Amino acid sequence: MNDFEKSVQYKGNDAIDSAVGFIVSFGFFATMFIIATVIQFVGS
Repeated sequence: MNDFEKSVQYKGNDAIDSAVGFIVSFGFFATMFIIATVIQFVGS
């Protein structure tokens, strides 16, 4: 067992962090898609 495993600084759940990262990135791209769709709808 190395020194890093003995003194863990962050004890949070990695699954929650990955889910938050996925939701944030999905929300960003969904917002870009919505903005592009609105611009296309207004331009036509």
